[in-house]
Amino acid sequence: MTLKGKPSIFFVLLFLLVSMFGCEKPVSNESNNEYVKKIEQWKHQRLKKLKSPDSWLSLAGLYWLEEGENTFGTDSENDFVVYKEGIPGFIGQFFLKNGIVSFKAGQDVEVLHETQVIKEIPMENDSRGHPTVLKLKSLSWHIIKRGEKLGVRLKDARHPRFRQLNKIDTFPVDRSWRVRARLERFEKSRMMEIPTVLGTIEKHSSPGILVFQIDEKTFRLVPTGDEGELFVIFGDLTNTRETYGGGRFLVVEKPDETGHTWVDFNLAYNPPCVFSHYATCSLPPEQNQLPIRVAAGEKMVQGFGH
Repeated sequence: MTLKGKPSIFFVLLFLLVSMFGCEKPVSNESNNEYVKKIEQWKHQRLKKLKSPDSWLSLAGLYWLEEGENTFGTDSENDFVVYKEGIPGFIGQFFLKNGIVSFKAGQDVEVLHETQVIKEIPMENDSRGHPTVLKLKSLSWHIIKRGEKLGVRLKDARHPRFRQLNKIDTFPVDRSWRVRARLERFEKSRMMEIPTVLGTIEKHSSPGILVFQIDEKTFRLVPTGDEGELFVIFGDLTNTRETYGGGRFLVVEKPDETGHTWVDFNLAYNPPCVFSHYATCSLPPEQNQLPIRVAAGEKMVQGFGH
């Protein structure tokens, strides 16, 4: 009903709603079938990437260096024993001195750095993103730094794990788990403390807090990353029974100019520790433990990792 010469209550309310929410990005116009197809394509690409020769499935060893000499090979008397047929009993030696690592190959062992056979070489660790990678047949290795510890990460491009993983089970795709979120930015980026499976703490920059609603209840997640996409490590009530006990990972679209984005739990994926004992995964910080069951994304993969 309207009063003569005055707008109806309906149009007044409509005007107020548009004023309040008009700045938000509208819900995607894609059909549900298109959305499901997009998620299925993501799952296909995810498995394809995991089966690439340099993926987490290739991890074959992790050896923590001691100060001084550390021997490396298939013979049992080595400090670091490699379990691989056709590889020399003695591959070489790692030398650690005051945080600096070098490698010396054994006699007649053709270790490659890029395309060159090397006999001795200093090894940059992965803290700057460009570690020195050495290769011998299907094996490769580089130095990782975790806290104050330095270790040798060994990979095998022909690891049996590649043949064993043919599928990653997921919850049914459910579009309701794609939720609108707002990034409440800090005045200045803060360093966020993230625990790891090694018992260490890593610090990463966070731009703010993602705030969203599920079933009319408000939840919050603290992401890392300052520019572009955001990265979230979260836990929920599916952990240990249906999903990995150490939580899952999630990439979140870059927020728009109003600070809004989408948190799509259908894209939640397993950390590397699910696929290998030799990964050094980050764990969800306390503030990212959701007190609900997130029945979306990847489930636990049995027979791998922890």
